Amino acid sequence: MKKQVHVVGAIILNEEKEVFCAQRGAQMTLANKWEFPGGKIEQGETKQQALIREIKEELSCEIEVYEQVEDTTYEYETFIVRLETFIAKVVSGTPKISEHAASLWLPINKLKIIEWAAADIPAVEKLQMEFK
Repeated sequence: MKKQVHVVGAIILNEEKEVFCAQRGAQMTLANKWEFPGGKIEQGETKQQALIREIKEELSCEIEVYEQVEDTTYEYETFIVRLETFIAKVVSGTPKISEHAASLWLPINKLKIIEWAAADIPAVEKLQMEFK
């Protein structure tokens, strides 16, 4: 049986309605694919608390978490991931990558120019439909 992972991802929007995109490193699973930053939910945490903690750890900034955008389960070759994405905004600090290879801010209508991890694609598509 494949390992199942439950993770949360932050769709961090700035004032210009650009989205913070993070590229996975070459040594990571799904190498070089782009994703919404986030991570696993620890025991006893809400999804929102997990997201706030993960973003603080990964990007050294504080976020506020808003409504849920998508809840996707995707079966990769070696594991199954359930990714729940939420709209968020930075309330303190500036996102600085520590675990990712690269990052960029993209307007919502340009999100498809980068190669997303498969589990993130439904959220990208939903964003593009909602923010025309």
